[in-house]
Amino acid sequence: MSAASQPEQVMKTGKNNVQQMKPRSIHSCNFRYAGRLSNENARTLTALHEKFALSVTTSLELYLGASLHMKLQSLEQMAVVDYISGIAPNSYLVPCALNVMESNILMEIDISLIPPIIDLLLGGAGTASEEPRELTEIDEEIMQSVTALIVSQIERAWRTLNLSLTAGRCIKPNMIQQVFMANEKLVLLMFEMTVGETTAPFKMVLPTSFVGFLLRHLNALQSKKSSSLRPLRSPTLRERILECDIKVAADITQMRVLVKDLIDLKSGTILKMKAPVKRPGRLTVENVEIFEAMLVRNGTRKAAQLSSRSQEPAATKE
Repeated sequence: MSAASQPEQVMKTGKNNVQQMKPRSIHSCNFRYAGRLSNENARTLTALHEKFALSVTTSLELYLGASLHMKLQSLEQMAVVDYISGIAPNSYLVPCALNVMESNILMEIDISLIPPIIDLLLGGAGTASEEPRELTEIDEEIMQSVTALIVSQIERAWRTLNLSLTAGRCIKPNMIQQVFMANEKLVLLMFEMTVGETTAPFKMVLPTSFVGFLLRHLNALQSKKSSSLRPLRSPTLRERILECDIKVAADITQMRVLVKDLIDLKSGTILKMKAPVKRPGRLTVENVEIFEAMLVRNGTRKAAQLSSRSQEPAATKE
């Protein structure tokens, strides 16, 4: 009998425990989308690097002495293998080491942009090459100054991190696996650069780990700025009313005069008001009687001396 009652007791205990537990919210997870940038973070990165594109445009125009245009086209996340498979064979690839973490970023300049840039640096008109060719060591040496200028603009765009970048030598596409880990996710910033009559892509490749580091600092800086701003106190209704203009008059009300006396009025005529001089007048605000008042003089100005408050006017409906 005791053996039969024991399971029943356990069952009751289990039932009580189930009632005390809070219901869990379970959602399906797609690991393919884990670690993706949110829309808000994507907007933050876009706004930051749109300003970077404008800075590069201004700096390169001054340095090359020619018209140049650069603008951000898109932002995309991808795996390292997907990025490597889309690289053109002769692209100009420059890794830059970050001092804030053991990581690198990568600059990719389309090979068609290199000849007009080099031509401008050598005093030419920025003529484009008819056919893409592999860069020589001299070409890479000449391009180092342009790379250094772009790196300085990247540091300026990320100045909130107080970081520095060290540009390396140009590498081949098969060496990218030495720059990024094989299983790492990347954020690809795609720009469009126009030099003379040549328009081609310029790309910045950032590891997702660094992008998270950058976004945390940007969000912390933004929240610090928001907390330091104190909203101005809005004036109360009483304070706003005190700044309003209203019509105030001091006169003798309910006086009667003959119509013929008004018709005969002309300059110099004295109109008899038929009211004793000592009769008090009224101080009215927007035609509402507030006080009894005697008309007096204050220096060279007319004034009203208040005596007693009039009866509260009855509320009227317009």
